[in-house]
Amino acid sequence: MTETVIFLGTIAVTLVITYLAARRSRSRADMYSAGSRLTGIQNGWAVSGDFMSATTFLGLTGLYFAGGVDVAIYFLTPLAGFCVMMLVIVVPLRRLGRFTLGDVIQAKLPSTHLRVFVALATIIISLVYLIAQLVGAGTLISILFDIDYIVAVAIISMLMTTYVAFGGMLATSWVQIVKAAFLVVSAAVLAGLCLVELGGISELYRRAEAAYPKGSALFLPGGMSMSAFDSISLTVGLVLGMAGMPHLLIRFFTVPNESEARKSIVTASFIVAAVFLMLFVIIAPGAVALVTGDPRFTGAQGEVLGGTNMVIMHLSRALGGEVLFGVLSAAAFATILAVVSGLTIAIASAAGNDLYRTFRKHVGEEPAEERGELTVFRAMCGATAVVAAGLAIVCKDQNVAFLTAMAFSVAASANFPVLVLVLYTRSTTAFGAFVGGMVGLFSSVTLIILGPGVWVKVLGNAAPVFPLEFPALLCAPMAVIVSIVVSAWAPEKGSQAVRAGEASRKLINKTSG
Repeated sequence: MTETVIFLGTIAVTLVITYLAARRSRSRADMYSAGSRLTGIQNGWAVSGDFMSATTFLGLTGLYFAGGVDVAIYFLTPLAGFCVMMLVIVVPLRRLGRFTLGDVIQAKLPSTHLRVFVALATIIISLVYLIAQLVGAGTLISILFDIDYIVAVAIISMLMTTYVAFGGMLATSWVQIVKAAFLVVSAAVLAGLCLVELGGISELYRRAEAAYPKGSALFLPGGMSMSAFDSISLTVGLVLGMAGMPHLLIRFFTVPNESEARKSIVTASFIVAAVFLMLFVIIAPGAVALVTGDPRFTGAQGEVLGGTNMVIMHLSRALGGEVLFGVLSAAAFATILAVVSGLTIAIASAAGNDLYRTFRKHVGEEPAEERGELTVFRAMCGATAVVAAGLAIVCKDQNVAFLTAMAFSVAASANFPVLVLVLYTRSTTAFGAFVGGMVGLFSSVTLIILGPGVWVKVLGNAAPVFPLEFPALLCAPMAVIVSIVVSAWAPEKGSQAVRAGEASRKLINKTSG
């Protein structure tokens, strides 16, 4: 009963935030970017809230429980990804864009085809990531309330549609800020209780090693049985994918200038590093020590009830009973709600600001009215919820960290190469960026589907067509090479608008002078 009250209280708080934000969210700017009114510190908390998803709280602890310290790759690479974002992406992104990644690309290389590609990539990447969040949320709620997984996923989908369709980016930002603070406090409490219960860090590690089926292998590399290529490719995907994830990048349009954008990324880096440190050093090994073999949390064959995604929830119950379980459930749920809302905004804004406006221009109609565009935005929220819920049901038994890694691989293969080439090279044409981006997008999606993660584990085939799970190390360089070759081979395509824009700017500067 206690956990139910805490859980429902969390939902009530987020709905109140949405209601208050909805009263202030009237325009396209409010819905897409919170009117660019957030400070750098506020947005830094929101960015950390947007990033620390079901993967952070549920999936990474579960992966550590199953494979040991190999999971360090998931903890360290996002911090490197933040560095790449700060050094390469954030400043030009904020300077050139207003609402979506399509705005940024369009400012450098005006092209209908390229803008449609960026919107399509945003939708696909965000949808894959959204599936991971719904899998974690559905599992959590089905265990907490003893309801069917499908019903749980449907509830989450309806809530996320409500947050985004009515409150837009402003509501989502404040849900993310509150959730990030809640998550930091929850992680600190859980880490402290682990140390108290197990008698210090050295005893915690001794107990974890004793409980782990393979003993000291818990602290040795190789527990996840990944090949060297898969490990490197996963690292590339997670680092570069961070700088290509649409739902994170559009957060930098919520601040007024480039200085506040830098402040956002620095703030987010410190918050994420603190939480990851507690999870990797204390909480995850504590879960191995206290959950392994406990009949309250394991089945007849020693399997974890609810799957490895639920390890941290079982740990909370072991340390603090129903009260702490309720608090952690609420924290995990708030985590998921905040992230799915951010992902839904990325998808809906790409549909409204990029696809809908481009379509109207293509058929020769007047520029889209704001009301019509917001109607498309809200309709896309509902459509996203339906599609993501269906795919989350299909992927029910997949680890959320693995699903997230797939999304990052696609982002590293499609978005990141195009962004870097467009922002930093003058020789890249719109046509070259379009072709390279499409190659990166569809090659990564195709190879993931044909790989063991989907072809075998989801579709039930005996053997994968493509042997590797994470193709970013192949697909990202392929996208770059194709973009460069096509730009050199067909330099006229897509570059005329750029030259015209440069000529116009020179004429204006000359006249002004």
